[in-house]
Amino acid sequence: MSEPSNYTPPKVWTWDKESGGQFANINRPVAGPTHDKELPVGKHPFQLYSLATPNGVKVTVMFEELLAAGHADAEYDAWLINIGDGEQFGSGFVDINPNSKIPALLDRSGGEPVRVFESASILFHLAEKFGAFLPAGGAARTEVMNWVFWQMGSAPYLGGGFGHFYAYAPEKWEYPINRFAMEVKRQMDVLDRELANRTYIAGEDYTIADIAIWPWYGQLALGRLYSAGEFLNVESYEHVQRWAKAIDARPAVSRGRMVNRSSGEPKFQLRERHDASDFDTRTQDKLEAAE
Repeated sequence: MSEPSNYTPPKVWTWDKESGGQFANINRPVAGPTHDKELPVGKHPFQLYSLATPNGVKVTVMFEELLAAGHADAEYDAWLINIGDGEQFGSGFVDINPNSKIPALLDRSGGEPVRVFESASILFHLAEKFGAFLPAGGAARTEVMNWVFWQMGSAPYLGGGFGHFYAYAPEKWEYPINRFAMEVKRQMDVLDRELANRTYIAGEDYTIADIAIWPWYGQLALGRLYSAGEFLNVESYEHVQRWAKAIDARPAVSRGRMVNRSSGEPKFQLRERHDASDFDTRTQDKLEAAE
């Protein structure tokens, strides 16, 4: 059992800047920009402002999959937004996403630029625009959307819940870790039961449902999130393992994981992406070697 807490919530909550743990410097209880900063704009129809968190990886994987499928008009510029430095609170970024979260997309392919924020909205926007990775209608389309919205509702328990208390909180507290570990394992079991009877999460076709879910739950299954694979016994989810490894082997997924990455091995970091050749010439190891 956990030790009893001495904390009693006050009648009115006030912000304690010292209680935010690892992210105290960027967490705040108000919205809006903290500073003026215009965003750069490249040459392609789509301007992506992001970081290679699981939510950011969804969108870069989607772009790379579209390009691999022959949709040449899906070329994009990907600009790094360093959320640890608070760049998501710059005025230009807030103009695109008033919620100040990555990823944010500016679609300049039409007459007027269109802002698109929230990762699932970006996936849906691109799938609709290119007629790819989303069935045109009927039950198949509904099933894909079921799983996209499942991911959006479920992943906060994995990230902001389990991930925060297991990996980032200033102290280890048994109750929240147990509470969120239980929920994450239930979610993994949901996926495992579904994937026992289908190749991909929404059926036999690879869709935006897989692209939405894999960066969170697939990478968790592969031991890449929070160093928690052993703790959560991820190897026990046989069907999730099969699915996670199959998607991980897709070349477009490998490329998508590299874009806007600013940590880990330099050879897997492509902090900005402006051309397909950047994967061969502008990864961080090559830039550092040229200095």
